Amino acid sequence: MKKYAYGLALILGVIAPLTVARGATLDDVKARGYVLCGTQARMPGFSQVDDKGKWSGMDVDVCRAVSAAIFGDPDEVHYIDETAKERFTALQSGTIDLLVRDTTWAMHRDTALGLNFTGTNVYDGLGFMIPKSLGLTSITQLDGASICIEAGTTHESVIADYFRAHKMDYEAVTYNRGEEAIRAMVDGRCDTFAYEVGTGAALRMQLPHPEKYVFLPGLISKEPLGPVVRQGDDQWFNIVKWALFAMINAEELGVTSENVEQMLSSDNPKIRRLVGAEGEFGSDLGLKNDWAYNIIKYVGNYGEAFERNMGLNTPLHLERGLNRLWTDGGLIYAPPIR
Repeated sequence: MKKYAYGLALILGVIAPLTVARGATLDDVKARGYVLCGTQARMPGFSQVDDKGKWSGMDVDVCRAVSAAIFGDPDEVHYIDETAKERFTALQSGTIDLLVRDTTWAMHRDTALGLNFTGTNVYDGLGFMIPKSLGLTSITQLDGASICIEAGTTHESVIADYFRAHKMDYEAVTYNRGEEAIRAMVDGRCDTFAYEVGTGAALRMQLPHPEKYVFLPGLISKEPLGPVVRQGDDQWFNIVKWALFAMINAEELGVTSENVEQMLSSDNPKIRRLVGAEGEFGSDLGLKNDWAYNIIKYVGNYGEAFERNMGLNTPLHLERGLNRLWTDGGLIYAPPIR
């Protein structure tokens, strides 16, 4: 009898977590009628809201893609402006369904906080912005500098590691938001502002005289930025992950928001699987078979999103760089749908 009870307990111990893990978040989202997306309101190119309440940016487009996959509508999203310091608590507590806020994928976050990163939507790296008037040309010249840093980010540990390795001294001055930290540099409360170069360029745009500030040459870290979900719900993890992967695969296959309708009759089996004309890949996610078609139709492929939000024809004026497709020498790559 004890052996039976022990065996039953083992079975229940295995099955119960799987039962809880599958479908809880998706069911909540469907019942609520919208996705709760944690992001930030003042980061041009990544996530921002205009005076009419319209949100846009690379991070916002991930949230829109998830909404399009579930509802066939990219706008069934409520955006919540989260600080770097509070963002993980909001996700852990269930205040938000996913976090897409220029958040670096790092081991501690991915293992110890009860969270899972679902991929990388922007590759970046930590650099140092200075007033041009300082006349510095190298990061090694920052020995003894005061550095404005956003609290609750990996910047603090990355900077500590770099300065320790190079036997340099510095003084950290922390602020709750990146825009507060960069303005502190402008006001002369520190010598330099440390941030990812892409997001730092977005913050620089908001300064009265952005042309007066430059990044020193070189990066001191790799910063893969991506969406985050809670651990324990594999179905939701898969939905968010494959929403991003669908955008990447679409660009690689030449499927855009403008031609996706025509691609339904494509002879290419890879394209047919992507747009839902062949196979039953939507059901594997608990979604309709046109989940990726809707993402591409309403949000676009990865390249469209990048050029719209961050590319050379935007105020950020950023090159694709590392964020080119792997076929073009970049790091953007997604597993196949098959």
